[in-house]
Amino acid sequence: MNNLFQRSWFIYALAAIIAGSIYLGCVVSPPSLADDVDAVQAQIAKTMLTSHDWVTARLDGVLYLEKAPLIYWLIAIFYRVFGVSDWVARLPVALSSIALALLTAAFGAWAFGKRAGAYAGLVVGTCVGLFLFTRVQIPDVMLTFTIALALWAFLRALDEEEPHPRVWAAIAAGSLGVGLLLKSLVALLFPVAAALIYLLLTKQLFLRRTWHRLRPVSGAVIAATIAVPWHLLATLRNPPYFAWTLKSGPGLYHGFLWFYFINEQLLRFLNMRYPRDYNTVPRLYFWLLHLVWLFPWSVYVPAVARLSFKPMDRAGRTRLLALCWIGFVLVFFTFSTTQEYYSMPCYPALALLIGCAMARDDNWTLYGTRALGVVTALCVVAVAAIVFEVRNLPTPGDISMALSRHPSAYTLSLGHMLDLTLDSFAYLRMPLILAGVAFLIGTVCNLFWSGVRAFLLTTLMMVLFCHAARLALVVFDPFLSSRPIADKLLTLPPGQLIFDRQYYTYSSVVFYSNMNPLLLNGKVNNLEYGAAAPGAPDVFLTDTQFAELWANGVRCYLVASKKTMQRLNDLIGAEQFETLLESGGKLLVTNRSAAPKITSAATRLSALPQLHVGRAAKLAHDGLVLGFRACRTTAQLSSYGIAPL
Repeated sequence: MNNLFQRSWFIYALAAIIAGSIYLGCVVSPPSLADDVDAVQAQIAKTMLTSHDWVTARLDGVLYLEKAPLIYWLIAIFYRVFGVSDWVARLPVALSSIALALLTAAFGAWAFGKRAGAYAGLVVGTCVGLFLFTRVQIPDVMLTFTIALALWAFLRALDEEEPHPRVWAAIAAGSLGVGLLLKSLVALLFPVAAALIYLLLTKQLFLRRTWHRLRPVSGAVIAATIAVPWHLLATLRNPPYFAWTLKSGPGLYHGFLWFYFINEQLLRFLNMRYPRDYNTVPRLYFWLLHLVWLFPWSVYVPAVARLSFKPMDRAGRTRLLALCWIGFVLVFFTFSTTQEYYSMPCYPALALLIGCAMARDDNWTLYGTRALGVVTALCVVAVAAIVFEVRNLPTPGDISMALSRHPSAYTLSLGHMLDLTLDSFAYLRMPLILAGVAFLIGTVCNLFWSGVRAFLLTTLMMVLFCHAARLALVVFDPFLSSRPIADKLLTLPPGQLIFDRQYYTYSSVVFYSNMNPLLLNGKVNNLEYGAAAPGAPDVFLTDTQFAELWANGVRCYLVASKKTMQRLNDLIGAEQFETLLESGGKLLVTNRSAAPKITSAATRLSALPQLHVGRAAKLAHDGLVLGFRACRTTAQLSSYGIAPL
């Protein structure tokens, strides 16, 4: 095994196999695409593919100008190759996660040696944070890849032993340009700031040789060539071209450039963005939660403090750059709005330092291994206690029946974790048992072994744990996704789909049903700005318009939560709604007045003289069956006659 860790092919194969077993193994469906941003990203890419407009993103025909487009382009390209499907939508993020593990391994092998590189790749590929925050289709793992590549290329361009500094300077610039198409200005700010701090600390900032090797002018041309065309086209297609104002509010529209740069970046940083449909993690939690996001490898963080950060050699320079990298990202978000996953761009730097400490295999590493054994032993006890406690609890319906509700926490990426109750774990017995087995492996290997054997078995523990988490997400599917509603809609007669308020809340219905909804009081949050744009589609309904549409005889299907249905019952009367499906606390209802009132089957048959008698009889029979299914009482049957619906 020690000899294998000295072979480049082995460390890359190890990183690819482990990360692939997690991320490619978890692209399968179920779980379905979740409501909110997960299905939204997939739907925007589908719209781009069918509309052939690759510049301006749209949701339900409404301008959606918040995000950079590269993740949509990648998903759409994969759709073109493999077909439109939820597992295809997940492929770009999954492959980017694997690529990040390989890149971190290569970076670590170059800086510290092959063993440390292998460990760094395993750390980033199996840590809890990267897995959790790639369960939805957000581009942060891709951004993290571009930042890591840019900073590795930066170091290589400066390295006196590097024979091709110009190539690496171009790679760094290209990474910055690609990053701008993934996450806008932070893709430029984070690596450039970390590099400048590093140059200042190493007294290279004002040396001519430094800038000769980095070639900032040609680099700026490369980055601009990649990033500017889309920004220019998006600005020209969505005027006004710019508005010199910081005023943001309901009904105000200032075009693409203002919204994309001023509202979404400057005002978001200042916590002044409108609409404020996000929350912020308390600063202390934001820092301390990294011990969770880096689990199980965070037990080796104390060993990192024993490393030297003096830039005397390649290893020392890399460690110092990693420190600048981590420090700037965390300090930046200390003064900004923070979500749990915002610090993902510093995961490779943390993995590099942890991998370097693990490769030393000293007493501090041994202490971390034993501490991990204790932590996993406690996890085994906790899992066993929960499984025992819920062993006889019934599991009626789906898991939403046992969850609490904390809507105010849902603006955080992991806000739904607060919904868990003890009863809800009865629905999670199988995932819990698999997680318990994983933790048991971690306990044995970390209490009785150390070094390579413990590290590899801990990696196996994390593979099993991640798949246990995937099984848990399958159980949560009716709660987090609205796919059952979409499946039901596909079996029903055509009708007009309506969402109550937020598009995001039921976004997976659109992806799986291919139906475009009207939005009842839907000019909120992410669609509010696009709704104010000139020529915005007429997809928004007021209460009055909804009541008129619901009563005019057109078949309609409404998707709403159980909680908000009371308001609609008060608005037009509970007798006007017929529930077709309840799933995950969400309802699919239809209007009772949509059925045409024909007095007899003979009337319908007389309108079909051109049909064969047998065919006409079959139509009458089918109509009667549908009529009896739709009508619930004898009085209703009498009012409709026996005509088919």
